[in-house]
Amino acid sequence: NLEWAGRMHDDLIDAVDWAIARGIADPTRVAIYGGSYGGYAALVGATFTPERFACAVDVFGISNLLTFVNSIPDYWRPWQSLWKARMGDYTTEAGRKFLQERSPLNYIDRIMRPLLIGQGANDVRVKVSESEQIVAAMKQRGIPVTYVCYPDEGHGFRRPENRRSFTA
Repeated sequence: NLEWAGRMHDDLIDAVDWAIARGIADPTRVAIYGGSYGGYAALVGATFTPERFACAVDVFGISNLLTFVNSIPDYWRPWQSLWKARMGDYTTEAGRKFLQERSPLNYIDRIMRPLLIGQGANDVRVKVSESEQIVAAMKQRGIPVTYVCYPDEGHGFRRPENRRSFTA
């Protein structure tokens, strides 16, 4: 609870440190990759601890927690109390401030490594605007980013040709 970009990210860093200490990972070649919450975690890695990762891959990840909770699909509305407990209370000023502090979009100037973002245009869970707003902010600041949006995908790349394309 309330540990998105907090202790949850610390756990990821601890795992990286563990793998490096045991010689499993090369500290100069560690990537962070994930989809949905994992895409958010990849963006957190790229913005909160940018020196730790050689690159990041965000697949339909959340870039701004506040815009995300304000755009959740109707069928998720019964989960609103859970989102408040897990992420932060978006109905209060203090909660909204907390969500902004944990949102990668607000730290894009820290990005120093290559970033690949993939999105499905028909995603109803993590809307295309989550990817587009961070891509636009990076381009506005002259930060390189590779963005791929598939017009025939939703929350996940189901079509084999899109999976092959994104993997390539």
